[in-house]
Amino acid sequence: MQPQQEVQTRPAVLPQQEVDTLMQDLRELYKDAPDYIKHALEELREGIATIPETLMERAGRIGARQGVVSELTVIAPFAKGGAKRLRKLLELTHGNFSATEKVGSVHDMRFVFLENDTKMLFATAYDGDWDDYLDDFVAKIPNELDVIFWNFEGWPGIHNPGIKDFIARFQVAAEAWYVSNPRLSVPQAKRLEKIDKALDEFLDKIS
Repeated sequence: MQPQQEVQTRPAVLPQQEVDTLMQDLRELYKDAPDYIKHALEELREGIATIPETLMERAGRIGARQGVVSELTVIAPFAKGGAKRLRKLLELTHGNFSATEKVGSVHDMRFVFLENDTKMLFATAYDGDWDDYLDDFVAKIPNELDVIFWNFEGWPGIHNPGIKDFIARFQVAAEAWYVSNPRLSVPQAKRLEKIDKALDEFLDKIS
């Protein structure tokens, strides 16, 4: 595994001169755009000048991370009949892959059929490091993963020693990615939800 990139620390706002240079570069790239696009481009100046508290870094072998939250995006070809099987499976389970609750680090998960059901875009956001995330899935929900991903061409089985290499081969790292609460892990979010519910109940009782 490649060494993890250090979290970048930068000023909250870029110097005016640097912003001017960046804006000029963008104007050049958008010089053929219609006037309404050029006007919209100027409205992005504040966003370009302001640096977020957390910047994108590596999530391990591949993928991006913002704070404690990482992303994994895979685009893989279906095996023969795989799209039909998986579409039916997702339909019967109402698209609710609740088995991920056993893992405990999954923020969300998406299955998108592409190119006339010849490829699948699988995307998820999770807490922590790429290798640890995959290890958790292999240890806690191997059967569920095999039933789903056997529908992809060449799936070697979740317990195959080369399974991580197989996944990495089809994974595409995000160029840009926004996370509204990059410092909030899944367990922390659930704890806050319980606290909020308890507070609402308490307020209802005393009102």
